[in-house]
Amino acid sequence: MTEESAHDRVMTGKAWNEFCDTLKAAGHVIIAEGSPDNPLDRSEGFRYLSRLTRAALEQFLEYADPLAPVLHRPVHETAKIGADNPDNYYQSAAISGAYEYRIKGHRGTIHYLDFGTQTDGVAGSGESTQGGHLDASDLEIDADGNFEIILSCEEKPGNWLRMTPDTSMLIVRQTFLDRDAEKPADLVIERIGGDGHPTHITVESLDSGLKQASGLVLACSSLFSNWAQGFRANHNNALPKFDDSVSMGAGGDPNICYYHSYWELGPEDALVIEADVPECESWNFQLDNHWMESLDYRYYKIHVNKHTAEYEADGSVRIVVAHEDPGVPNWINTVGHSQGTMCFRWIRAKDHPQPRTRVVKRSELGA
Repeated sequence: MTEESAHDRVMTGKAWNEFCDTLKAAGHVIIAEGSPDNPLDRSEGFRYLSRLTRAALEQFLEYADPLAPVLHRPVHETAKIGADNPDNYYQSAAISGAYEYRIKGHRGTIHYLDFGTQTDGVAGSGESTQGGHLDASDLEIDADGNFEIILSCEEKPGNWLRMTPDTSMLIVRQTFLDRDAEKPADLVIERIGGDGHPTHITVESLDSGLKQASGLVLACSSLFSNWAQGFRANHNNALPKFDDSVSMGAGGDPNICYYHSYWELGPEDALVIEADVPECESWNFQLDNHWMESLDYRYYKIHVNKHTAEYEADGSVRIVVAHEDPGVPNWINTVGHSQGTMCFRWIRAKDHPQPRTRVVKRSELGA
């Protein structure tokens, strides 16, 4: 886009009008055929668009400068995308394969720490490609818990995270086992050779940022609504293994084996999930709404993990999803929902046992 055309789009208001028009188009996803038509899911759907809009504007306008990157939280307790993991502390920064960067950090005590570089994803090409991946088990860390990582296209000695010429984003996943006891890593990022000062806003950056932000809202809402409808049509109340290539295309973690699906329960029903637990870094199960947002884990027990679960005598685990507490271990609260999506993860697991599911009456569950 030329400077003149960006200038005209901003000065005439066309850039803003198109931003609003794309957001309006995203609203059709919420009321489209196949989307839930009850008041709760519909209200959450439109709130979801507002959350996506807030997160997208931060990503593509407030924290979009690869010359002065800032680690921020794109997904958190009130901004949720694509079965966000309730055990995760997500961070992101805008970077560019044209430059080199340094991350300085203190390890903290959080169980799992993971770094990845990738392309734009759903707001750009529609698919994210990972350039490099590094987790804490491969880091050189000093006796005080400090470390540095160099991000570049050319390999560097020590802790190195590979970039590619089209890299545009750094993603950091920090995963708790015990959120109450563990401390996340303390991280900062800087461009090598930069002064840390952000670039002044221009008509080009505003025009591009608005277009990318609204594109993310429309693309994310469409993508994950389509996923949810596909899960419901093909394997309702089951947990088949998810396609690794699809998860990586949506920015997934290569150390994780995902099982995405749909759940739907009547008032007296319960979904029982049983799994043999392999040797693994961690695992978890979570309940989401139709829009693939995790339910509110701040106030309700909507997920369970390797640390918080109660196990059977043989080391296996049984999880029960029900509208009311059936008085058994590992109850997952539906928080007033009758349907939605769900996700099971094995993290750095030696094997990937298939979770088994069945729907029973809540009264049939023994305490």
